[in-house]
Amino acid sequence: MDYFRNLLKNIDKLLLFLPLCFAVISIVMVGSTSYEGQFIITKDITVQFAAYCLGTIALCIVLLFDYKTFESMEKIIYAASILFLLTVYIPGLGVEHYGSRAWVDLGPIDMQPSELVKISFVLLFANYLSRKRGTLDTLKGIGMAGLYAAPFIVIILKEDLGTAVVMCFMTVVMIFTAGIDYKLFAKLGGVFMISMPILYRFMASHQKERIDAFLHPENLNLAGNYQVYNSKIAIGSGGIFGKGLFAGTQKELKFLPVQKSDFIFSVIAEELGMIGGAVVILLYVAFLYRMLKIADNAKDMYGSLIVIGILSMFCFQIFENIAMAMGIMPVTGITLPFISYGGSSVVANMVALGIVLNVGIRSKIINF
Repeated sequence: MDYFRNLLKNIDKLLLFLPLCFAVISIVMVGSTSYEGQFIITKDITVQFAAYCLGTIALCIVLLFDYKTFESMEKIIYAASILFLLTVYIPGLGVEHYGSRAWVDLGPIDMQPSELVKISFVLLFANYLSRKRGTLDTLKGIGMAGLYAAPFIVIILKEDLGTAVVMCFMTVVMIFTAGIDYKLFAKLGGVFMISMPILYRFMASHQKERIDAFLHPENLNLAGNYQVYNSKIAIGSGGIFGKGLFAGTQKELKFLPVQKSDFIFSVIAEELGMIGGAVVILLYVAFLYRMLKIADNAKDMYGSLIVIGILSMFCFQIFENIAMAMGIMPVTGITLPFISYGGSSVVANMVALGIVLNVGIRSKIINF
């Protein structure tokens, strides 16, 4: 009993409360995308609610184990993660959505393995960097760290550019946090910028289309521009106070595609206005700030890097999704954490939150 009392006493209660706010916003706004005169419990709402319930159970389970337990399981987690990513290529199991073969068919729902692998990658890479941080001021050390992360990014890049970009961002932020010579970091950044045209040549056709669409926003025939065009109309027409909950016309007339997931922020801004959008952003700022405090107070580098990795994941996804809806970032298919529709995404986000809370709890207790 004392064990659970310690959990409740030392857990970051605000960080636990904020996802509840996101859950309410998510269920209401996902319901709004299918609203036709009355609010009814649709399959989408049921799936989203079930995902939050399952995610809450997963979060509670994660809290029961010391996060340092994962250190001794590095080889098992690494191999299992790679194999899990490859399940999308199993005939009859892997399925394609929006041009990407990044899901597996589980009967009533489809699951995206990369959502959970992002979490396992953070655990693995944090462990690697905490052991090798003394070598990160050399080109060889950075190269070895890159090789460690490469299999994950390469496999995901083939089918899911958005997730691959998120993982690249996580990798860079975690290496930067672990300690890297700033001059070396700047040089590598320059090399990356120069190599971008080469990377473009190896992208899949649907990935190239999205980049081309971002560079030529006036061409509505390019994939992605039609969505962004209507997204900006939805956001702009919402004004300061919005058109009212369930009263969005861009959403109602189906001009806004993928509105329950990729462009959920556009629905929020159209119906609840600039004020509603600002409230969502402020909730995210508070969420990220609490995570940053936990990273700063972690009792070891491993714990700090875990939180920084998860923090960078959420930070990039939030920025990219909202910026994408406004037309200032390319359409990548990255969803808005905790709010966009998606069972595997919600569960993965709750697991990630559980790990962050775990680090926070252990930083306050020496003998847990």
